[in-house]
Amino acid sequence: MREVLAQAAFQLFLERGFERTTVDDIVARAGVGRRSFFRYFPSKEDVVFPDHERCLAEMTEFLGAVDDGDPVGAVCDAARIVLRMYAADPEFSVQRYRLTREVPGLRTYELSVVRRYEQTLAGHLRGRFGADGDGELRAEVIAASVVAAHNNGLRLWLRSGGAGDPEAAVDHALDLVRDVWERPAEPSPALEKQLERRLEKPVPAGGITAGSGDNEVIVMVAAKGTPMWRVVQQIEAAVGES
Repeated sequence: MREVLAQAAFQLFLERGFERTTVDDIVARAGVGRRSFFRYFPSKEDVVFPDHERCLAEMTEFLGAVDDGDPVGAVCDAARIVLRMYAADPEFSVQRYRLTREVPGLRTYELSVVRRYEQTLAGHLRGRFGADGDGELRAEVIAASVVAAHNNGLRLWLRSGGAGDPEAAVDHALDLVRDVWERPAEPSPALEKQLERRLEKPVPAGGITAGSGDNEVIVMVAAKGTPMWRVVQQIEAAVGES
């Protein structure tokens, strides 16, 4: 029924325009009652995006099952779920894209949908980076980068009328995100100077030597792949406590 209502709505949108089409028109074309329409869609705007709730649920399920070892890669893969949803029905996706470009209210609605995807990705990253320090900021910025990269590639394909392989442009854009955010973050110059003042010797393999007369040794162990910003943060905390 959801698909029948969406198809009826888009037929009318193309024939009459979005603003001139009413819910009564849609249910009459679909051959159902108003109650059936509102059982599936809260508003006329929602019928333009009938598949996003399912896609959000699929994204949430996917992120809940992924390995923690590559959080940036995981959210990039989650974004591709949205791409596959668009690519599954190119004609409908292109029609929707053109319609949202013509109707300001639909563009606003679309932004709210995009924000929900971004929040889902950011929530996953916060669970990996933590909410302390720059963890939350990192999560928000990476999620926004992934969504922006995905949408850039997707819109190139939609503007072409759905020609060619939609994955090529999106993969290229997401690879740029991974190149930036999977690199270890460098400590700030101020933090480097602070560490230099506190450390009397170069960092030896396997640990850090701090202090002077007492020859105190501090050993820090980090999992392989730990971002450099997190390593530096832990070093600073350990040396400061000493």
